[in-house]
Amino acid sequence: MLSFIQPTEHQVLVFLVQIVVLLAVARLLGQLCRSIGQPSVVGELAAGVILGPSILGQVAPEVFVWIFPGDAVQSGMLFTVGWVGVMLLLVVTGFETDLTLISRLGRAAFWVTAGSLVLPFAFGLLGGVLAPDSLVGLEADRGVFALFLATALTISSLPVIAKILTELRLLRRNFGQLTLACGMANDVIGWVLLGLIAGLASSGRLELRSLVTTVIGLFVFLAIAAAVGQRIIDAVLQAMRRRDVGLGGWATMSIALALGLGAITQALGVEAVLGAFIGGILLGRSRFARHDVEEHLETVTVSFLAPIFFATAGLRVDISLLADPEILMWTFIVIVLATASKFLGSMFGARIAGLERREGMALGTALNARGALEIVIATVGLSLGVLNDASYAIVVVMAIVTSVMAPPLLRLLVRGWAGSPEEQARLKREEQLAANLLHKPGRILLPTRGGVASRYVAAIVNGGFPHEAPVTLMVVGDDARSTDISAVTHLLGDRNVEQVRIGGDPTRSVVAQSMLGFDVVASGMAPTPDSARLGPISSAALMGSQLPVVLVRPPRAAAGSRPSDAPRFRRILLPVSAARPSRAAAELAIGLAATMRATLHLLHVSAPRDTGPVRRIIRTTLRSHERIVASYADPVGERLIDAAERTARENGIDVRRVLVNHQSRGGAIVEAVDEHHCDLVILGVEVQDAAGEPFLGQTAEVVLSNSDAAVALVALPSR
Repeated sequence: MLSFIQPTEHQVLVFLVQIVVLLAVARLLGQLCRSIGQPSVVGELAAGVILGPSILGQVAPEVFVWIFPGDAVQSGMLFTVGWVGVMLLLVVTGFETDLTLISRLGRAAFWVTAGSLVLPFAFGLLGGVLAPDSLVGLEADRGVFALFLATALTISSLPVIAKILTELRLLRRNFGQLTLACGMANDVIGWVLLGLIAGLASSGRLELRSLVTTVIGLFVFLAIAAAVGQRIIDAVLQAMRRRDVGLGGWATMSIALALGLGAITQALGVEAVLGAFIGGILLGRSRFARHDVEEHLETVTVSFLAPIFFATAGLRVDISLLADPEILMWTFIVIVLATASKFLGSMFGARIAGLERREGMALGTALNARGALEIVIATVGLSLGVLNDASYAIVVVMAIVTSVMAPPLLRLLVRGWAGSPEEQARLKREEQLAANLLHKPGRILLPTRGGVASRYVAAIVNGGFPHEAPVTLMVVGDDARSTDISAVTHLLGDRNVEQVRIGGDPTRSVVAQSMLGFDVVASGMAPTPDSARLGPISSAALMGSQLPVVLVRPPRAAAGSRPSDAPRFRRILLPVSAARPSRAAAELAIGLAATMRATLHLLHVSAPRDTGPVRRIIRTTLRSHERIVASYADPVGERLIDAAERTARENGIDVRRVLVNHQSRGGAIVEAVDEHHCDLVILGVEVQDAAGEPFLGQTAEVVLSNSDAAVALVALPSR
């Protein structure tokens, strides 16, 4: 029978008080730091120092002892909460890690990592050899002490670096992603060195077998994660999508994965945070990921768990020891050695890699943040007897000072520096895509039977969506296995395309497939005289999925076109309005017009108003719809067109403005198509439930029934 040590009621009370006090002070000081331009992690670390023996222990020792007793069970409970927090923080960081970008910077990552490791290790050895005996643990060998100090200077704190870069909005910069890669390598090598030195300290000899086991085990772990880890995660997430698992189940799976991978790396002799970081990368890269889960995990981590961890790290510092002049002097020396070596080593590596000087300086500044993991190393050194109280305080103060130095120095370095033209273009594009409703690099589901409608859908998808957006061609129908879709595949160019062939009822298949992590459904409509009626696949996509849907009806003249005929659009008509679907349609139209170098006609239709006898009004009739052209313009319409025109011209698109007054918006669109010889209309629509069938609105009905041009309808799910 298992036996558990159950905390007493008093220990539970103290634990709850610890959480409340640490969280309140950490969040308060973190917010204060943010208000003065510092990342909140600085305030969270400072909260621990204030509540620790340095200040609270001196001002109110009885209160300090009651809240933070030196009890193993009490400390263990608080430590566990903080450690779970730092692991989830690394999961969140993994979500934002771009391996594609890092791989492009591979040469730079190698040289910067080498420089940021070798020089700090050498400086640390030098400092360990020259340090006075009063800083060496009583039972420690001078050589082991020097190796331990060298390892302490080598480590960078990936959690602190990640949080600093995130809060300064530098994580997506080239040097930000490069810093993550180098920080991860620093930590891995540093923890391996720590395991080696810990073996030396405890046994007095080199534990070569243990070191080899750790290195080989870590290599195997990373190789498995790279080779099959993504496939395993994809399979798990796909199964969860099929079973429609709720948000809570997804959060549980993400946390369990982080802790499980962390347990593996911990068992290998490397810190658990590395496993959690790898877990975050795998989750973030999965095509079946749910981004709302990432947001919820980030909220809980940043607002609760991470502040507890950083504040707990500061609790272990007793700055009163710095009153000794010798200890104070060596604190200054160690800080200078740590800062100079990491900065110069990173700069040297950056120069070899061909990076510009300021980028190397930013890398050195960011990697200089040692943070709370340095405090963990110091704690290990203290427990092994390699460090004493004085040297422990020096290492911890060095960790906090380097973490506090990083944000203002980084802010100073990046002021007025936007990076290379390529980086600026990438960041601007990422910012635009993040703000979009439709035009994003998400996964696109394209149900197809291989006909002309699918070819037009493929042409619009390939031209209107970002190139990095993957497309899944879902071949449906009883003859799905034999359907030839080579013409459709050809029109999607060289983007990432996969095929899924599913027989049976296509409506159920489309709904079921759309739940597997897709972001958009794009479907075709037959170019028949009765093309206002939706087919079963289009109806299923509109009513059964909770995704944006793009419906494409080819021009009526395309009904007899050959598979080799590639759809081409020269003039695109975009009706603009203030509705969300209209904004999404504008994103698609601008993307397509930029790709095909088409002229974009921006149309705004205003309802006619009573302008009095002075105005001249001309009335004509078009297919039972009355058109009224008046000599005044709608200021709201002009503002909407102005906004769309600015975005279009930024993308190098030739723009024409069309403002009309008309009693029928659909009639005005049909007339504008004929008058300006447009070959495609892209229209945002609101989907309504009409007795279980989707109704796209009167405007869409009129356009589909009366226009011979191609029509693309964009529908968004209700919020």
